[in-house]
Amino acid sequence: MSAPAAPAGATGASGTAGTVAGTAPSAAPLALTPIFLRIKLSLLRNGLKGSSKRKAAYFSTLAFALVVGFFMTLGLGLLHGNAHAGTVVVLLAAILALGWAFMPLFFPTGDETLDPSRLVMLPLRPRPLVRALLVSSLVGIGPLFTLCLAIGSVIAVARGAAGAVAAVVAVPLLLLGCVTLARAVATANVRLLTSRKGRDLALLSGLVIAVGAQLANFASQSLFQAGGLSKLEPVEAVLQWLPPATAVGMVDSVSEGAYGRAAAQLVLTVAAVAALLWSWERSLTKLMVTPDGSTIAASGPVKGRDGAGGGFWSLMPGGRTGASMQRSLRYLVRDPKTKSATVTALAIGAIVPVFNALQGTGSVYLGCFGAGMLGVQMYNQFGQDTSAFWMVAQTISNTRDAYVELRARAAALALVTVPYTVLVTAVTAVLLDDWQGFAAGVGVALALLGAMLCTGALASARFPYSIPTDGAFKNVAPGQGGLAWGGIAAGMLVSALVCAPVIALAIWLNMAEHRDTSWVVLPIGVAWGWLAAWAGLRLAAPTVSRKLPEILLAVSKG
Repeated sequence: MSAPAAPAGATGASGTAGTVAGTAPSAAPLALTPIFLRIKLSLLRNGLKGSSKRKAAYFSTLAFALVVGFFMTLGLGLLHGNAHAGTVVVLLAAILALGWAFMPLFFPTGDETLDPSRLVMLPLRPRPLVRALLVSSLVGIGPLFTLCLAIGSVIAVARGAAGAVAAVVAVPLLLLGCVTLARAVATANVRLLTSRKGRDLALLSGLVIAVGAQLANFASQSLFQAGGLSKLEPVEAVLQWLPPATAVGMVDSVSEGAYGRAAAQLVLTVAAVAALLWSWERSLTKLMVTPDGSTIAASGPVKGRDGAGGGFWSLMPGGRTGASMQRSLRYLVRDPKTKSATVTALAIGAIVPVFNALQGTGSVYLGCFGAGMLGVQMYNQFGQDTSAFWMVAQTISNTRDAYVELRARAAALALVTVPYTVLVTAVTAVLLDDWQGFAAGVGVALALLGAMLCTGALASARFPYSIPTDGAFKNVAPGQGGLAWGGIAAGMLVSALVCAPVIALAIWLNMAEHRDTSWVVLPIGVAWGWLAAWAGLRLAAPTVSRKLPEILLAVSKG
């Protein structure tokens, strides 16, 4: 018998595959760019189908970006001829590039095309793929907003015919520099962005925004002082040589007649874009030929598993207390939402007193802010367990078990909060040169922490609510928002009343000019806080023991 004939079209299919892979006509890679443009437009269009909320969010974001971009472009245009226009636009270009570089790390789901690992199985070569991804990256709200700022920046500094020509060259270079930087950083970190650690990183975006807002507030206060913009000229002198801000600096240099400096800045900008493209292509090549971590050493021993009970954990007390403390501390490290809330509280709790001290308006008593931010974590202790709380409930048979469970959770939180509060208050005292008030500041903060542990235990027992596991910014199950906010608001008010005697004592010692004896607030505050926490745990334990089914039902919703 003769061998079966080859299927019709097999040769054509192979030829097509070879063509797409870039092994045949040179025109084939060029056809990849319109395909990716159509894919990007299809992703945008299909993402808006079937969801009125998504449509409203997208179009409201688009409208907001257009309005803000228009007014910023207009404002930058009005700076034309101002002596500090060059300083403003160079700093703006640097901040814009910084945002493009790091925002994809915190919002990796904002653009589905940021994950090139989805294209690994396709016969595509890195160079045409880079070209196609770069062109498709220019479609979107972010590039449109960046284009508006780029146009406004060059209008602010361009003067004369040579400046206009330089501006025409600078706008696309600045846009390409920002987009290429974002792509290169995202591709180099794509394994991180698509992992659990990447999702944890996205949850910390609120922290970045909070820190950025405080830095912007601190900087704006300095700028509005006399000669504020003049203070930024040394910074601008450095940033004008850092791409892609060099593109805007080049326009300013041409307008001033410094053609040699402008040529150097142009070369730096083009070289930086070329280097980013090369780095992007290398990262893409490595990504497409390297196996991911899920298939490497999958059967090997897990590092550290055999010694899970050693090291730091060996210092925990024995029995239920140590086990519960270890579970709570592991939540702080491993659970994304608990980690996000804790790290945000730590950062904001330090930013407020330290930044106020740097501005000369602070006080050692602002250390209470950090203790209060972390104390709020006590207000829904069972909610972080979600439906897994049933395993904890199985081990609670009486009021004593409930008390030990609550005490362990409070001790785990205090283990983090107490040294943190002392450290933040000490740093504030150093910045203010107010060591005399350090002891009183720590005493008031620890009294407030004890009061919040007291009310937090009561709120956890009486007002438990569920924390959904899906959604980075959804921290309360539908229908439980009022319960959550009501418990927190009431608890914070009662906490202030509970530690009011210690606060009153500290105020009296300061107003009566007895600051030499204000150190007595420290031992009184420690004792008061411990007593308040003990009383709250004792009062909450019977409720927890009696209402275990109701607590399990409340924390299992959503």
